[in-house]
Amino acid sequence: MTAPGAIERALAAGDIAGAARLAAAALAAGARAPVLVNLAAWAREEAGDPAGAEALLRDGLRTTPDDPLLLTGLGAALRKQHRLGEALRVLDRAVAILPQGPAAWLERGYALEELGEAALADDSFARAAAADPGCAPAHAGRAVLAARAGDADAVVERAGRALAIDPANVAAQLALAQSEAEWGGASEAAERLRRLLARDALLPPDRIRALGLLGHALDRLGQVAPAFAAFADAKRLYGRVHAAFADPPHRRWVDALTRGLIAARPEGWVPLPDDAPAFAPHLFLLGYPRSGTTLLENVLAGVDGVRAAEEKPLLAAADRDFLLAANGMARLAVLSPADVRPYRAAYRAAATAAGGVAGQPFLDMDPLKSLRLASIARLFPGARVLLMRRDPRDVVWSCFRQNFRPTAANLSHADLVEGARHYAAVMAHVEEARARLPLRLLEVDYRQLVRDFDSTTRAICRFAGLPWGPDLRRFDRTAARRGVTTASATQLRAGLFDGSGRWQRYAAHLAPALPILQPWVERFGFD
Repeated sequence: MTAPGAIERALAAGDIAGAARLAAAALAAGARAPVLVNLAAWAREEAGDPAGAEALLRDGLRTTPDDPLLLTGLGAALRKQHRLGEALRVLDRAVAILPQGPAAWLERGYALEELGEAALADDSFARAAAADPGCAPAHAGRAVLAARAGDADAVVERAGRALAIDPANVAAQLALAQSEAEWGGASEAAERLRRLLARDALLPPDRIRALGLLGHALDRLGQVAPAFAAFADAKRLYGRVHAAFADPPHRRWVDALTRGLIAARPEGWVPLPDDAPAFAPHLFLLGYPRSGTTLLENVLAGVDGVRAAEEKPLLAAADRDFLLAANGMARLAVLSPADVRPYRAAYRAAATAAGGVAGQPFLDMDPLKSLRLASIARLFPGARVLLMRRDPRDVVWSCFRQNFRPTAANLSHADLVEGARHYAAVMAHVEEARARLPLRLLEVDYRQLVRDFDSTTRAICRFAGLPWGPDLRRFDRTAARRGVTTASATQLRAGLFDGSGRWQRYAAHLAPALPILQPWVERFGFD
C-alpha cells in the first residue's frame, strides 16, 4: 500500500498528478481515506471523465457521508457535467458542514456563476477569499464577474490580487482582457490574449474563451479576417469539446416539435379560461438569442412594479410532459381545465421563486420560449406575447461570435451553416404556431425600437398594459441595478445604439449561411 508520506511529499512539491497516481494505487489496494478518493477523482476529471469522478466520490461518501472534501469534489464533478442544481445542493451541504473551508465556497461560486446568479457567486468567491486570502482563484472569480458587470476598477484590483499570488492565473488574465477590450484597450487585450494562447497547457474552456475575446478585440480594431479566424477557431474547439450536446442536432427536435404542432387537432386549441391568473399583466418576451430581447427586457423592467425573470426554465413541468414526450403536442392540445391546473401551479411556484409577485406585472424573458408558444397558449390564454424581430443575418452572426454556455441549442452555433438552419427551424415553428394558436402577440422590430424608441415603447406599453414614462430610456441604469447575465451586458452599458448591419463586414465569411437565411430576411422585411 502506498505510504501516506509519499502522497504528502508529492503534494508539497506541487505534483498533484503524481499524488493522484499514488492515491489511485492506494485505493486499488483497499484504502478509503477521503483525501485519496478526492485525488483519484481529480485525476478522472482532468482526464475528461467527470462521470467517473462522480462514481468514485459517491462511493467514498457511502463511508463518510458528511466529509466536506468529498462533497466539494462531488459538487465539482456535477458542475462539470452541467448538473448545476444538483451541484449547488451538494455544495450547500459542504459549506454548512465546514463554513471556514475555502474550497467549497470557491466551487459554489463557479456553480452559481454558471447559473447566472452573479451576486450570489460574488458572495461565495468573497467568502472563499476571506477564508483564505491567498486563494488566487477566488480573487480571479470576482474579477471575472466585475468584467461582466463593466466595473473596470474592480477588475484591475481583483485581478491584480490574483496575479500577485499566482502570475499564471488564466481567469484573471481573461478578465483583464475583456475589460481592456470594452474600455478602449483593444490592442492591449489582443496582445494579452495572444500571450495566453501561446501557452501549450491552456485548458480547452480557457482557450475557447481566449479565442472568442481575441475575436472581439480584433473586431474592434477593424481587423475583419483575423477576427473571423479567431471566432471560427473558438467555435471549432467549442464544438469538439461539447460534441455530446449536438448529437442529435437540436434542430431535429425543433422540426419534430413543429410536425407535432401541425398534426395536433386544430379544435383542440380552444382557449381554456384562467379565472385566477397569477400575474397582472403576465408577459412573455420571446424571439431568438441575440434578437434584442435583453434590451427590451431591461426597458420594461424599468416600469414601476414589473418583476422580470431572465432566461429561467419556468415551464419545466410542461416541457417534461409535453414538449419532450412522445405525442406530447397532441396531448397538450386536448388538456381539460382540470388538467392544466397543476402546470399553472408549477409555473406560478417557479415564477414566484424567480421574483414574481402574485397580482403584479411579471415578465418572462427567454428567447427560445418561442418554442413554447403552444404551452403558453394552452396554460395562459390571457398572457401577452412580445416577439422580437431582428435581421436574421445579424442574429446568426452574433450567435456565432458568442461564447455561450453549452446547451443543445447553443451547440447549433458551433457552425455557421447549422446555426442558420437552426434559426430557420425555430422561425418556421413560430410561424406555424402563430397560424394555429390563439395568441395575444405583438411583433417588435429591433430597428424601430432603437431608431424611434419613444414611439415604439409607447406602443409596446399600450399592448402590454403597462404605463409608459421617460425613465424607460434609462434602461442602462435598470440593467446595472438588476445585473444582466446574458451576452448583451456590454451593449446595454453602451446605452441605446443601432447594432443593425454588423454582419455586412463579414458577408464573404457568411456566404454559406446566407441562402438559408434569405427567405426569412425577405419575409421579415430586412431585405
